[in-house]
Amino acid sequence: MKDHRQGEHRPHTGVWTGRATNRFQWLLALIGAACMALGIALAVDSAWTTGVAPLAMAVVGCIAAGLLVLFGTLAFVHVALRVDEDHLEVRCGHIGVPRRRIPLSHVAGADFAPHVTPRHWGGWGYRWRPEKGTAVVVRRGEGVVLRLWDGHTFTVTVDDAEAAVTVIRDRLRPRKPGTKH
Repeated sequence: MKDHRQGEHRPHTGVWTGRATNRFQWLLALIGAACMALGIALAVDSAWTTGVAPLAMAVVGCIAAGLLVLFGTLAFVHVALRVDEDHLEVRCGHIGVPRRRIPLSHVAGADFAPHVTPRHWGGWGYRWRPEKGTAVVVRRGEGVVLRLWDGHTFTVTVDDAEAAVTVIRDRLRPRKPGTKH
């Protein structure tokens, strides 16, 4: 059985895959579902005597807050990283959105980051900070930092980030004419 914390390199396909998971996000998703359930319960079985407007506002507020929390957290329960011969692709959550695909021709270099934390990026999720760049952070721990040719950086938390950096650096090396990578 393969350790879920290690990336997988498939030499015959030239593809490296890895992922990171944050199980705490499931708790937040559960809270979002509970908010939605409260809104539905209020709409179905309400004995409010103060009028329809306050009831409608409470129902809509609970359902909207629940949907926002539920889908906002489920999108970042895990992140999947895929490196092939020409691209690096990051997919978030169960449906793969948000997604970012970066051609390796746009990457100047890759570095291993042993301590990426949500606190340094302003929380979990897809983040942008002018002084730091862009990041996909689903948990604290190791990550990959890409230095792009346009001067920006892109950071992603992923298990076995050192292996990902090795694969990316190998793909960035100039190829000899007439050789396949």
